[in-house]
Amino acid sequence: MSDRVPVLTIDGPSGAGKGTVSRLLAKRLGWHFLDSGAIYRALAWAVQSRGVPVDDEEAVTRIATEMVLEFKFGNGVQVWVDGKDVTDHLYTEECGRVASRLATFPKVRRALLAKQRSFRRPPGLVADGRDMGTVVFPDAPYKVYLDASPEERARRRFLQLKSQGLDVNLDQIIKDLEQRDRRDRERKEAPLIPAEDAVIIDSSELSVEEVTKKILALLPGDMAAPSGAVEPR
Repeated sequence: MSDRVPVLTIDGPSGAGKGTVSRLLAKRLGWHFLDSGAIYRALAWAVQSRGVPVDDEEAVTRIATEMVLEFKFGNGVQVWVDGKDVTDHLYTEECGRVASRLATFPKVRRALLAKQRSFRRPPGLVADGRDMGTVVFPDAPYKVYLDASPEERARRRFLQLKSQGLDVNLDQIIKDLEQRDRRDRERKEAPLIPAEDAVIIDSSELSVEEVTKKILALLPGDMAAPSGAVEPR
């Protein structure tokens, strides 16, 4: 039964380090991996590529229902939509802004819910997102809410984009993060809040390895021991 498969949810705002930590944990545990943010970004790409207005909830919901989404793994994680590798298009600031807007639509969230839950497979799942522990996997036995100060999250995002050769402005990134945080926390459907039973970790002053060790310490000893890695799905 899929509901007996262990799930570790890692929720939190953009730039808190969820993606990096979640991938590392999935590899160490030998579990599957779900990047829910990539699903919403993939939808944002599909909506934009088809010229659909981002405020047309009905049209966006149809795309969310119909699109064929795949994660392929080789050198990193590749995201495919309708047979096309769209990975390089997903991590721009514009795509992130559109994805955040689409995530406010209740019908869109419901359409993508089944897709996200289908990633729960043996031996376990590490799920990275904003409502993994509150909505998608409320019965998950292990829940973490990973946070960091807005300034630190903006600094990390700035360095990431600069390393990609992009011309970015730190003040604008801070502004964008604050707007996205406000939109995520104030939306009526699945707002960004810690699950009541989540362990809250502030990563502002912690390295990736330190955060990873803190989370592994929350798991049973035999589960947190090094495992033969499965290919994340």
